[in-house]
Amino acid sequence: MQVCKRKCSEVHRCTPSKQPRCAFTTPDGGLENGGMGGGREEARNSDAADHLSINHLPSSILLKVLSHLTVKERCLCASLVCKYWRDLCLDFQFWKQIDLSGLQQVNDDLLVKIASRRQNVTEINISDCRGVHDHGVSSLASHCPGLQKYTAYRCKQLGDTSLLALAAHCPLLVKVHVGNQDKLTDEALKKLGEHCSELKDIHLGQCYSITDEGVVALARGCPKLQRLYLQENKMVTDQSMRAVAEYCPELQFVGFMGCPVTSQGVIHLTALRNLSVLDLRHISELNNETVMEVVRKCRKLSSLNLCLNWSINDRCVEIIAKEGRSLKELYLVSCKITDHALIAIGQYSSTIETVDAGWCKDITDQGATQIAQSSKSLRYLGLMRCDKVNEETVERLVVQYPHIVFSTVMQDCKRTLERAYQMGWSPNTSNTS
Repeated sequence: MQVCKRKCSEVHRCTPSKQPRCAFTTPDGGLENGGMGGGREEARNSDAADHLSINHLPSSILLKVLSHLTVKERCLCASLVCKYWRDLCLDFQFWKQIDLSGLQQVNDDLLVKIASRRQNVTEINISDCRGVHDHGVSSLASHCPGLQKYTAYRCKQLGDTSLLALAAHCPLLVKVHVGNQDKLTDEALKKLGEHCSELKDIHLGQCYSITDEGVVALARGCPKLQRLYLQENKMVTDQSMRAVAEYCPELQFVGFMGCPVTSQGVIHLTALRNLSVLDLRHISELNNETVMEVVRKCRKLSSLNLCLNWSINDRCVEIIAKEGRSLKELYLVSCKITDHALIAIGQYSSTIETVDAGWCKDITDQGATQIAQSSKSLRYLGLMRCDKVNEETVERLVVQYPHIVFSTVMQDCKRTLERAYQMGWSPNTSNTS
């Protein structure tokens, strides 16, 4: 392969190379591929082909090819081929959205280098990068005022300093996902609320030091918020629920899984007319009346997760099926429901496509059969560890209703094996006796 000598500054100015000729024109305008002199023409074609390389392609085509590689593949492989490819791999378009997640080689020095050379970064993901600390993120923030999306899941070494720098230097932030960062406190949320009024999507799950004070300040300063997810934030209570419902009317996705909120806080969500996804898993004090009222008032609700709420009963599910005109997904794992809940869904809902009733011990063959028979919209039925549902019944339903995916331990194992066979796997029988 020939090494191209073009400089980095010329990458965008380089013109398409002249394409190799497959045939030569004759004086009368025709094509000559054989006949008299064909041997000489073939020799000329052969010489031309010998001098061709991938670097004869226009730089725009090569950039398109390189765009299909990951950051790691471009940096550690493609950029080492030749100087021209190194220059291409440094093209600005590859450094607007940077995904470094899971790369343990990433450290503060690398982030500083990226920040000093690429001020046009709009999105970065450093999830699971344990070598990155507040200093590196702060340097990136100070050099990249146009940053819009920041993701840093499970970076437990990061604290308020990094998020304070992002809030101060990146006012255009629309997405901040910092789940599982133990050191984050309300100070960081207050600063986001002060400086990042464009924020639309924030994930604060398992940030255990955050309290109502921080969430309320965030809600007041970010009225355009559309997605808010909290999980097991033990100091976030009904006060936060009231604040987000009052100050963030555009919310579409709300999650408070495992937070110590109650029905008195959840009821405020009825004010969110655009709410489409609601995650209320494992809410210890959630009553049926509150859930039914939310479904009645939030007409755009399409996904409702009530898993691990042992108070949810058949009556509640029946009202959900009747009133949830836009509902497509309903998750009821470990709820206190029986066959009557599944029968009601099949009878009253024309929109629900996904129902997960796993670990509901009172579900039997009757409920599974009747929902499959009566529902015109159902496409997935979760029956994991519903021990009163016989596997023979499920096998029959799989045959009768091929458009529905039935999830049990046995059915999931069969699908996994089928996928393995399709990918070329075969059982090893050499050691069997």
